[in-house]
Amino acid sequence: MRRHRTGLVLTLFIILAALTTGIPATAAPTPTTTVVAALDRAAHPLRTVEPGGESSDLSALDRMIGDARVVGLGEATHSSHDFFALKDRVFRHLVGTKGLRTFALETPWSTGQRLNDYVLYGKGDPRRVMREEFQRDYLWWNNTDYLRLVEWMRAYNAGHPGDPVRFMGDDIAWTGPELYDAVEDYGAGAHPELSARLAELYRGLRPTVQTGAYIEAYLKLPYAERKERANRTGEALRLLQRQSPAAGRDAYDRAVQDATVIDQTARQYAFDFTDPAQIAEAMRYRDGAMAANVVWWQKHTGTKVLLSAHNNHVGYVPEKPAENPKVQGAFLRESLGAGYVSVGLTFGHGSFNATGQDDEVIRRWTLGPADPGSNERTLDRVRYRDYLLDMRSVAAPAGAWLRQARPTRSIGTAYPDGPHDIALARSHDVLIHLHQVEAARLRDR
Repeated sequence: MRRHRTGLVLTLFIILAALTTGIPATAAPTPTTTVVAALDRAAHPLRTVEPGGESSDLSALDRMIGDARVVGLGEATHSSHDFFALKDRVFRHLVGTKGLRTFALETPWSTGQRLNDYVLYGKGDPRRVMREEFQRDYLWWNNTDYLRLVEWMRAYNAGHPGDPVRFMGDDIAWTGPELYDAVEDYGAGAHPELSARLAELYRGLRPTVQTGAYIEAYLKLPYAERKERANRTGEALRLLQRQSPAAGRDAYDRAVQDATVIDQTARQYAFDFTDPAQIAEAMRYRDGAMAANVVWWQKHTGTKVLLSAHNNHVGYVPEKPAENPKVQGAFLRESLGAGYVSVGLTFGHGSFNATGQDDEVIRRWTLGPADPGSNERTLDRVRYRDYLLDMRSVAAPAGAWLRQARPTRSIGTAYPDGPHDIALARSHDVLIHLHQVEAARLRDR
């Protein structure tokens, strides 16, 4: 089942779907008008999703997220312009009102570093970086909305050199060759006695092809070889961890984190893909690793973070626990407590880009109004076209309604997908509902 997963995770869901059967969602009865009336009273209208211009309509969001150090902002599809544009708008607003300084994306750590070099220093061409890095299931991020956001971040930093914004990636399906170089360079400078051993442990692991081809080749390796690679990256990580921070704490911490990410990539592939239980553990491992990377970044940069990912990854409750037992939002809540706030997104109708379930052809899909008994059908009855809702404080009977699971759209890289049984207020703290969305404009297509 191809859904909102990248690289290895895409393949794991295909395998798992062939080995297990899903549990169909059960439609809930249509709520009374009193639920809609309570939602009406709690909703805060959203003026637009487009970035730029006045943003006082987002002041309600400021109150909802409070002093959170990490704010997860989801999406109900992986390729709708309105979700991407809104993330751009929300980030710009929170940079000004809440002091957020990092935009984190569900993309590999090393990819984030390449884009961060552009955002901070003007190094490289973001169009080229996006073309080279956003491949295979990451190709959805190579869109005009994220390019505009990255260019705005660079322009912002040109005017605020002493207080810059940053870009990070938290995912692990790929680690670029520059991270291997960074770890080996650190070892050669701070602990030259380690150079030969690090080179030996990393031999044959440094990518020599681009992201998509690398992931495809790795997936075809025998299980024993994938395990052996993870053994080597783990040993390299432990080797660094045993050293003293001779070259300074910051350089040491960064080298250890880079080695950690290299190990995360190898370890993500070191599961037995013929065993459903192992596949589920791989899903759990990925979300835990992404959360750990965000927490590391937030701690070591001291910046507040807007985390962009699918609803299922920023939320607290997995949409299919048997396949993905624990998601990133749950890990972040464990690590940060109230310092993490999850914002989910839903939509009434509209379009998105996705492949078919059984092919790689990208199509534009269009959905009409949601079915009766779904969350979106009721949310679309609220008096505002687009709005924000703090689900933690919604009055009865809507508060209880939001905590009940019912069919909800949750669409990833392939369609058909879902709907899935989701209790919105159990999965997120805040909800943003959009009446209509349009498919994103993909670059290089």
